Amino acid sequence: QVQLVESGGGLVQAGGSLRLSCAASGRTFSSYAMGWFRQAPRKEREFVAAISRSGNTYYADSVKGRFTISRDNAKNAVYLQMNSLEPGDTAVYYCAASTLGVGSLHENNYAYWGQGTQVTVSS
Repeated sequence: QVQLVESGGGLVQAGGSLRLSCAASGRTFSSYAMGWFRQAPRKEREFVAAISRSGNTYYADSVKGRFTISRDNAKNAVYLQMNSLEPGDTAVYYCAASTLGVGSLHENNYAYWGQGTQVTVSS
């Protein structure tokens, strides 16, 4: 069982930056692949970024070059650095953990989810 708690969301102007953090419980964090997803109002949840247990990273085309996912296994944490934010990035951002160990774009491959953190980008 893994519990995930996101933090770092907030209100930022377009062009600004935010860093999301996800703290995970459990002793096997390093074996999980981790992902970030987001859900905007009246839209389905979508993939943002993922990092495998070996550190390979994957990004949605919409955030490539602007967002960076990273992990710190010693701290049981995964991060999402978001730069050059746009109003279209406004959403609730969710951290997720996959027992598969490899990065996946598909939310069905993630067994554990955090409660989400709101990111609002004003124009």
